[in-house]
Amino acid sequence: MITIIDYGSGNLKSIRNGFRRIGAEALVTNDKKELKQAEVLILPGVGAFGTAMENLQKYQDIIHQHIQEGKPFLGVCLGLQVLFSESEESPGVKGLDVFPGKVVRFPETLPHQGLKIPHMGWNDLNTRRYSPLMDGIDQNYMYFVHSYYVQPENPEIVVATVDYGVEVPAVVARDNVFATQFHPEKSGPVGLEILKNFLKQVI
Repeated sequence: MITIIDYGSGNLKSIRNGFRRIGAEALVTNDKKELKQAEVLILPGVGAFGTAMENLQKYQDIIHQHIQEGKPFLGVCLGLQVLFSESEESPGVKGLDVFPGKVVRFPETLPHQGLKIPHMGWNDLNTRRYSPLMDGIDQNYMYFVHSYYVQPENPEIVVATVDYGVEVPAVVARDNVFATQFHPEKSGPVGLEILKNFLKQVI
């Protein structure tokens, strides 16, 4: 069962339709019992770090337990950022801390380089290391919408980056946990291939 966490901060219809396009049904729910029974958890996200963490408070134990049991987990966009320890967007708010590190805002100097904040649009990935999530996928354009990006303490979790004035981790992964800063469900056929690769971790 693919289960999408409905915590009030995600573009739920978009990610569910992405899975439908590859022939996989996903349950969208905020029911703790259903979330505990999930074989696969998806954490989408749009909006502010602090609001997301406030809404996720009741689900934190379920998420950590799911990950500790080795079940596949996918975070998307803000769903990647909340996996880290903290964010400049919401000082004093603790993240899920699955990955030690912080979330920082793009430098205010970017507009001087002709780059807008937020980073919105299509950018080419630079693959840094192998991950089953990116199997068969190399230099391809993905769709991004964000004003903040992650700085992991452990660079070895970074699978792919994108250049946007600074080097932005675009895919991070460790063991059964995968996350993308871009929206795979909005990134055309290649993005859907990433979702297929993720589901191969289940089959």
